Amino acid sequence: MAHPGLYLHIPFCSAICPYCDFAVLTGGPEMRARFVAHLVQEIRLWEADRARFPGIDTIYFGGGTPSALHPEQIEEILHAARAHLSLDSEAAVFFEANPEDVTPETARAWRDLGVRMLSLGIQSFDAADLRFLGRRHTPDAARRSVEIARSAGFEIVSIDLIYGLPGQTPATWSRNLAAAVALEPDHLSCYQLTIHEGTPFGFRLARGKLAELPEPEQADLFLHTHRFLADHGYPGYEVSNFARTPDHRSRHNRKYWDHTPYLGVGPSAHSFSGLADRRRWWNDRKIKPYQARLAAGTRPIEDGEDLSPEDLVTEALLLGLRTAEGVDLGRLREVHGCDLAPGNARLIERLERAGLIRTTGTLLLPSLHGWAVADSLARDFVIPRRA
Repeated sequence: MAHPGLYLHIPFCSAICPYCDFAVLTGGPEMRARFVAHLVQEIRLWEADRARFPGIDTIYFGGGTPSALHPEQIEEILHAARAHLSLDSEAAVFFEANPEDVTPETARAWRDLGVRMLSLGIQSFDAADLRFLGRRHTPDAARRSVEIARSAGFEIVSIDLIYGLPGQTPATWSRNLAAAVALEPDHLSCYQLTIHEGTPFGFRLARGKLAELPEPEQADLFLHTHRFLADHGYPGYEVSNFARTPDHRSRHNRKYWDHTPYLGVGPSAHSFSGLADRRRWWNDRKIKPYQARLAAGTRPIEDGEDLSPEDLVTEALLLGLRTAEGVDLGRLREVHGCDLAPGNARLIERLERAGLIRTTGTLLLPSLHGWAVADSLARDFVIPRRA
C-alpha cells in the first residue's frame, strides 16, 4: 500500500492574480506569523489520529505562495509535522515558489530544509502575457529563478506555464515552450487558462470586456503542447504534466490520482482517508472561520462526505483516463469489486474505433486526442451498483 501524503496550504500572495480562484489573500508580516501559529496548532490537533496517516512520505507546500513565508517559518511548520505526525524519515518535500522570491539565499535555505522539488510559478516568458496575467516578475527574472534553483541543487526543478490566453496561437505559444525547455527543467506543468466566476477575469468576461479563446483553438494548443514537449524530451504523463524521466514525475500529485490517503492542513485543504473507510473532508476556505475553529480548540473542518464504491470507481475512471497509465479494469475489479467490462463493451469498442483510447489486456489507455477530451471520456460509462 502506498504511503500517504501531507498537503500544506499557504494562502498568502503578494498580489492576487485576476484568474485565480484558490483560497488566497494578501497579508503583512503579523498576519502571516499568526497564520503559521494556527497552522502549527492544526498539525498538533492531528497528533491523536496520526495512525490514520502512517509513514507520510511526501510533503507538499502549495497555495497561494509558500515562498511568501520566511524560511524560518517553513522550518517551524516542518518541525511541527515531524513532531506530531507519522512521517517517514525520508519524506520528500515539494515546494511552490514565485520567481520574485527566488534568491541564492532563499533557494539555499529551502534546499537545506530538505526541499526536493521546487515548482516555479513562471506562467509565461512573454512580458505582455505576464502583464495580462497580473504576474509581478519579468521574463528575465523567470529565467534567473530557474538558474538559481539549478545552482542550489534541487533534485527536481519544475516550471508552471499557462496557455490558452485570448489571441494566443501555436506560434506564439511555441516561443514560450521553447524558452522553457531551453532552461532544461526536469518537469513542466502546462495549465489551460480557465476563467472562473467571481474572479476579476470572470467579471470582465461577464461584462464583455474579455473573450475566451474558442474551444477549437484551445484544443489545438493542447495538442500542440503535448507534441512539442514530447519532441523535446518531455513526454506527458498526465493531461497537464510532463517530465524528462519517470523519476522526475510528481510523487505527491500521484496520490490524488490513485486514491492514496492524504492529509490536508490549512484553509481549503482537502483530505482523504483511503479506500478502507472512503471518507473525504475539507477545511474552511476563508481565513477567519478557519482561525476561529482553531481558537476554539477544534479542527477547522468545514464539511465532508462518505464516498460510495460507485463514487470511487467513477473517480478512478475520471482520474485514470487523465494519466498515461490509463485505467486497469482488472484492478478496478480487484480493488472495488466492480467489473466494468461487460456493461461497457460497446462503449469501449466505440472509443477505440474513434481513436480516443486503445486497449491492452485489461488496460484502457487514452490517446492524445482522448486526453484532449479526458473529462468527458468517463461520463458515458455505466457503473454497476453493488448490492
